Amino acid sequence: MQPTASSSTLPIQHAAGPSDGLGVGLTVLRRGLTLSAFALRRQMLVSLEMNNKDPAYDYFLTWMSHQSARAEAGGAPWWKFRSAPTWMRSRQLGVQTIHEQRKNGSSSVIFKLVAGPGTHYLRYRKVWMQIKRERETKSPNLMTGSPWETITITTLFRDREVFANLLSEARDLALRGQEGKLVINIPWGIEWKPFGQPRRKRPLRSVVLEDGVAEKIEEDVKAFLQRRQWYADRGIPYRRGYLLHGPPGSGKSSFIQALAGALNYDICVLNLSERGLADDKLIHLLANTPERAFVLIEDIDAAFNRRVQSSADGYQSSVTFSGFLNALDGVASGEERVVFMTTNHPERLDPALIRPGRVDLAVLIDDASPGQTRSLFERFYGAGEEGLEGWERIPEDVLRRLADEVEETVREESAKGRRISMAALQGLFIRSMARDAVREVRTLFVERPPQAE
Repeated sequence: MQPTASSSTLPIQHAAGPSDGLGVGLTVLRRGLTLSAFALRRQMLVSLEMNNKDPAYDYFLTWMSHQSARAEAGGAPWWKFRSAPTWMRSRQLGVQTIHEQRKNGSSSVIFKLVAGPGTHYLRYRKVWMQIKRERETKSPNLMTGSPWETITITTLFRDREVFANLLSEARDLALRGQEGKLVINIPWGIEWKPFGQPRRKRPLRSVVLEDGVAEKIEEDVKAFLQRRQWYADRGIPYRRGYLLHGPPGSGKSSFIQALAGALNYDICVLNLSERGLADDKLIHLLANTPERAFVLIEDIDAAFNRRVQSSADGYQSSVTFSGFLNALDGVASGEERVVFMTTNHPERLDPALIRPGRVDLAVLIDDASPGQTRSLFERFYGAGEEGLEGWERIPEDVLRRLADEVEETVREESAKGRRISMAALQGLFIRSMARDAVREVRTLFVERPPQAE
């Protein structure tokens, strides 16, 4: 019996040929070149990253939009202007809409091109840089709902000093646009963000209050701002609260805005009924207000009188009265803060809110008095101390006679228990000539509410 061959087969081994060795060598070489290039890149290049939580991010975008505006200064479109910034030749552009307010009251809308998400190249002071703007849409900021964004600037390591020059120039440009203007901030999650474009400051003298009222508040605020060390030496929390109360249209908010501009302060507007605002967020906001900014809380009497009611969509405000008091002067409250509150109904306020330490100075801003009316009338229709031109050219003797008439009208109506607001007077003076205003002013008086007497 002859043995049978096994059905299993042995693997056939081939000898390594020259082509296999060449492939391995190329793979090793390729990896070596990749690692060398990566190492060389790390040694020769430097990158700067900034995200949209840092103020430098907005400064840099403003700076880039300024470059496009400068390119259009000659009147030609940017795509025809030879000196247009290099990044504008990119196919990935964004738009920045800017509302400009002119001194005469008119406004216009300007569209500026900015670098959109993508990769761009820019030459600055003879240094070439790569600008990479990235946006993360899958995981937005849970507090604000806006996407996270980063800008990465890459250049040669030897030119790294250009970063400081570029950021300084961008910062100076952004702050230069705010010179002589008032910035209004609103809560954005747990942060304060500018609302709209900076506004032109309102002269303090343009808000006409009763004699001595404006000076009293201004002097108190200035004295507080100059006594930081005095508070520290005595262990007193460095914060101060003001309550301006009075009827609607008396100029409370307007005066606060003008005072902030006169002292080169900004304003942080806080709405206690804002959706999503809770005690913890409120404490964080008041403890982290921007430097040189007043906190303004308007109509404070309406914030807590309907705490158990919900809106039509079922939303219920979650800021509690005790939480608000703790945010003002509790253990976790911040310092170096000036808070202004306004109300039309001071009698509705809880005594715990207006006690000293939370409200350090309460001032009545009342309806128009005869003296206020005269001052406002002369400011609108006379040249005044500042050389302002009125609506019409009125001889001085005629202006004085008309001012006497309107002042006497207010005095007579006030004696009858009737009132007129400064807002109503201002509206009348804006739309009327001087003689027409004197004739019509009596029609604007209303009966004074019994509780206001």
